[in-house]
Amino acid sequence: MTSRIRLGVTTAIALALSAGSIAAQDQSIIVQSTTSTANSGLYDYLLPIFTDETGIQVNVVAVGTGQAIKNARNCDGDVLLVHAKPAEEKFIADGMGVERFDLMYNDFVIVGPGEDPAGVEGMSDAQDSLEKIAGSGALFASRGDDSGTHKKEMSLWGDTGADPASGSGEWYRETGSGMGATLNAGVGMDAYVMTDRATWISFGNKDDFEILVEGDEDLFNQYGIILINPEQCENVNAEAGQSFVDWMTSDAGQEAIGAYEVEGQKLFFPNAK
Repeated sequence: MTSRIRLGVTTAIALALSAGSIAAQDQSIIVQSTTSTANSGLYDYLLPIFTDETGIQVNVVAVGTGQAIKNARNCDGDVLLVHAKPAEEKFIADGMGVERFDLMYNDFVIVGPGEDPAGVEGMSDAQDSLEKIAGSGALFASRGDDSGTHKKEMSLWGDTGADPASGSGEWYRETGSGMGATLNAGVGMDAYVMTDRATWISFGNKDDFEILVEGDEDLFNQYGIILINPEQCENVNAEAGQSFVDWMTSDAGQEAIGAYEVEGQKLFFPNAK
């Protein structure tokens, strides 16, 4: 083989490999996500269905909502899926997201030991129950990590007469960790914990803990999905990312979300419009 022919073959192979690499990259996205959707097993169920239908591989970075939004602002990802609507709307207003869509919802609950030292079992007013826990001196474990759950918890404390900051390190314990780790800590110290229902249902180390407070409309937990703006972040795989957003909000995606159950219980309720 002459050197000219050999060079031509080598170049053709290199171009083919390069094209294949680009095509593979075009078929993968990064989703910056809240932890509850990962901890609940939802992605393990949903993503293979999406990938089978589209050929697009989804890589999930599961962190607290605050960190997920921060990562998305740093252009580290293609899609944002979190549960703190005011922060999501600010993300859009700042031009970092293309459009926000409601995706699904569930609710928050307050769990605690069966002996219920604060006597909150059966209460449906979340703020009254938090105030009662604080007044009793019983332990309360908080994520303390700027996650969507922590943001909601702090908004509830804000309308009570209790000040968790003054009890920090005493009756109020901030873990700085994800929901699963915070539940483990709460169970270990017999502390009340506010958690999303999906993570609680999926949580395996319940011991004698039970859901004690639920049903307050203030405990509603809405999830949203956003394509990160490619005009702000040049690395965004806009086509594949939009395909994921479109599928998740489509009839097929919504049906798949609604069909996911753990121990016979539905964890998320689709409500895309």
